[in-house]
Amino acid sequence: MHLIVVGLSHKTAPVEIRERLAVPESRLGEALTRLSSYSGIKEGILLSTCNRVEVYSVVDDVDTGYGRIQEFLADTHLSLSSEQLTPHLYWHTGDRAIAHLFRVAASLDSMIIGESQILGQLKDAFEVALAHKTTGVIMNKVVKKAISVAKRVRTETKIAEMAVSVSYAAVELAKKIFSNLDEKTVLLVGAGEMAKLAARHLIAHGVEHVRITTRTPQHAVDLAAKFGGTAVPFDQFKDDMASADIVLVSTGASHYLVGAEDVHRAVRERMNRPMFLIDISVPRNIDPAVRHVDNAFLFDIDDLKHRVEQNRAERVQEAEKAERMVLEEVATILEWMKSLEVTPTIVALRNRVDDIKRAEVEKVLGRLGHLSQQDRELVEGLASSIVNKLIHRTMITLKTEVNSSSGPAFVEAARRFFHLDRPAPASRQTEECADLPRYLSDRSDSVETEEPDQQPSMRKQAQ
Repeated sequence: MHLIVVGLSHKTAPVEIRERLAVPESRLGEALTRLSSYSGIKEGILLSTCNRVEVYSVVDDVDTGYGRIQEFLADTHLSLSSEQLTPHLYWHTGDRAIAHLFRVAASLDSMIIGESQILGQLKDAFEVALAHKTTGVIMNKVVKKAISVAKRVRTETKIAEMAVSVSYAAVELAKKIFSNLDEKTVLLVGAGEMAKLAARHLIAHGVEHVRITTRTPQHAVDLAAKFGGTAVPFDQFKDDMASADIVLVSTGASHYLVGAEDVHRAVRERMNRPMFLIDISVPRNIDPAVRHVDNAFLFDIDDLKHRVEQNRAERVQEAEKAERMVLEEVATILEWMKSLEVTPTIVALRNRVDDIKRAEVEKVLGRLGHLSQQDRELVEGLASSIVNKLIHRTMITLKTEVNSSSGPAFVEAARRFFHLDRPAPASRQTEECADLPRYLSDRSDSVETEEPDQQPSMRKQAQ
């Protein structure tokens, strides 16, 4: 089994591509079900945010898995051809895939390093995958570890204290346009996490007039009360834009909510006083044509990159600490994944020798019907002791070498020596190993002095 990731982000694709590839929350379950239907895809999680669309999957074969996921992404969004999509995709497998996931969870790969939203979005994506049963042992372990790594980074570094969201970057940009925000009015269109963060940042920087509109009237009223603002009916917010110096749009709508004519009318009513519009939605909710309206200044999520870069230098030192933590945690999870490779072999070996032992003991006891129950137990104990001593060193070696470069070779050797890839019927097991008791008899002295009786502990290890 192999863990892979295929996706794109703000680093590899412009907003025009990301918004076309984005999967609405309402369709995540359906998309995951289709993903799991592709041959070779054993487990899968789909992470779709403003800045990235990524598929994390456990597959039988890496190259085939890459192809299946690329096919899935293209089929999910028929408006994008493979030729349009492929140049923007990245592929990772093994430790690089795990490190990428850990970095994403810890916000080290975010547009603004340290922002807090991505961890919540990963948790939500994981919950949807769990609900649709598209994850298994490997993905569950790795994603939970990613969440743990993100929490460790926030606890052991100052990156969380310094973290800012896209909403905060928007506020900082607004301060560049308007030197004094105290006298300005802000209209928030949408009540998503970004809108809430923007409201907090604006209030913290002195804004006293906040107007809020959402599709759900009561939600707008509750949010307005929370932030000391005013609720505006959603069907009237375009008429209300003329009263706003700053319009910040953050919704989950899949189409433009604000057009060039809407903004032109608002600016005219404002007597041509400047209007600052920030669209942090993906897909975009403000028509890019607004850029051509006089005295209207529109910025979308990609326009915030300049501000992000200014903040990045302040986070370099803390981010470097976080990167070291990620590497440590990747090593830990890799050891766990390698142990999965040897566990089936250990269990199969234990079952194989137990079957052989049982067949031999039953054959001998069948010929020695005069034995007492105590003598029968002694025979069974002797057989168990011989078997345990025989395979003890093999078991120890497999567990010791699993994390070495030669680990796969040891596993393969054990499976071939004991025919573990070709289970034999009970009737044939005695024949296949007819010479084994004689070999044990010849080697019993050296084996006994080398290893103690490991019957109880070996059963526990095999489990």
